Parts: sequence; structure tokens; C-alpha cells
Amino acid sequence: MKVFVTGATGFVGSAVVQELIKKGHQVIGLSKNEESDKALAAVGVQSHRGNLTDLKSLKNGAAAADGLIHTAFNHDFSKFKESSENDRKIIEAFGDVYAGSQRPMIITSAIGLLTRGRLVDETEIPAAGQNPRIATERAVDAVAARGVNVSIVRLSPSVHGEGDHAFIPMLIKIARQKGISVYTEEGSNRWPAVHRLDAAKLFVLALEKTAKGGTRYHGVSEEGILFKDIAEAIGKGLNVPVVSKNKEESATHFETFAHFAAMDIHASSKITQESLGWQPVMPGLIANLNGDIYFNS
Repeated sequence: MKVFVTGATGFVGSAVVQELIKKGHQVIGLSKNEESDKALAAVGVQSHRGNLTDLKSLKNGAAAADGLIHTAFNHDFSKFKESSENDRKIIEAFGDVYAGSQRPMIITSAIGLLTRGRLVDETEIPAAGQNPRIATERAVDAVAARGVNVSIVRLSPSVHGEGDHAFIPMLIKIARQKGISVYTEEGSNRWPAVHRLDAAKLFVLALEKTAKGGTRYHGVSEEGILFKDIAEAIGKGLNVPVVSKNKEESATHFETFAHFAAMDIHASSKITQESLGWQPVMPGLIANLNGDIYFNS
């Protein structure tokens, strides 16, 4: 299968590309510049010039392929609402191309959209709320209603492993700058996690399986790691004190990251594992934090 991948040079997308190649697929990777062209060529991937705001280029990339995996998203949280709305437009544009065919579309969403404080699974549909990223799932449902073979992979708050530049590095940066690693109250709020290489295998399995339009899969290998355990691993890695703060103090400490630090999500991937035969095998988040890949710089 020839597969169009957005985010093909990113942390998750590059692992997806490698997994696709390993499984014998050809890959067309979205490329925004010459540097990306070279990175893709180095791993045997055909580049397709475009960007996330150029819908015409995205449609052309999708049209040239037998299926697509959309992992790209602008993670500048100062533009989160704008980026989420743009993701809706991207999904609708892909749907225009794949309508009337069985070509598969795999779209990335987030576990963080789901209900907090209780176990959630793949059947859960996010309720309307303040999180703009809900636009992604609403767009998928709209495209699925047009008969498009589209599925969602919801990723854990922590997709970890070598090269990570997302939530865990952000926590490490805050702890390094402020000289303490902080958790809130008892630190009992939970974060699901998945290793990037396990996540990559999930995306490819989802692509290869024909599922009902709108099917959700969960990229979760650990259902809910206590935030206190994460804070303690970071404190150990940086050799700084680990401190509990109340909610108000934590909000001040984490600043713009406070919303994410307060997440309490307990998520299952049982349905995903059973339906796709997906079996996460890579080290867990705390094991990664206890290693040497997060604290070298």
C-alpha cells in the first residue's frame, strides 16, 4: 500500500514511517522544506511539499496514496483553538478525496478529551466542552457519515521514548528551571502513557484493518500512572527535591502547563488490543525516566 503520512518527520510520525516501511508499505511524507525532504529521502521516503494550512497540497498528497495516516498537529498551545479548527478543515479535505472509496484514513486524537476521574474506553465519545481539540473527533464523525473509511487513534498524554519533546520534557524543563519537581496534593491524578514505537505499531495495524467508519482506538499501554510517581522520577533524574503543593500553588508553579499537570485520566486499551491484536512491548514511562534518555541535556 502507498501511504501518505503527515508529520512524517515528527516524534510519532517518524516512528510510524519506519513501521510502515518494515511492513512493506511505500510512504509519501508531507514535507514543508528542503530539510524535511532530506530527512525523508534518508529513510527511503518520497516527499510531498505542503503544510497544514495548504489544503490543496494535503488533498494532492492524499490523492496520490492508497491510504493516509494523519499525525501532524501544531502544538503551539497559544494557538490551540486555531490549530484545532484547522485540524477539522484538514480532516474534511481528506474526506473529500476519499469519499466513495474504501481507502483508509487514520486520524490522531487525544485521550485527554475524555471524562476525567474514571476508567474510559474506546466507546467513549467526548462531551461538548471547552477543549477545542474536540473538533478533530467531530470532523471524523462527519466524514464517517459520508461513508469514508476513517478511524481515530487517541494518544496518551505521554507518548514517551527517545526524542520526546512533548509533555514529559516540559515537566522536566519546569522542574529544572524552578529547582523542584512538583505534584499536586497527594499526587493521585493519573496519566496514561504509551511508548512511541508501540504507538507506531498501533497506527499501522489500524490502517491495515478495515473497520467501521468512526472507530476509535486507544494508544495506551499504561492505563494511569500516578502523577506523584512521575514527579518523583523527574526529581530523581534531576537530583532536585520533590514537593507537594496545593492546587493554587501548583497552578502558579506550572503556569501555562497547569491544565495538563492537573489531568486525571484513567484509560483502557482493552478493546484496541483485542480487535487489532496490538500488544505493547516497550518499556513503560517510569522505566524510561529512570534510564538515561531524558536527562542528558
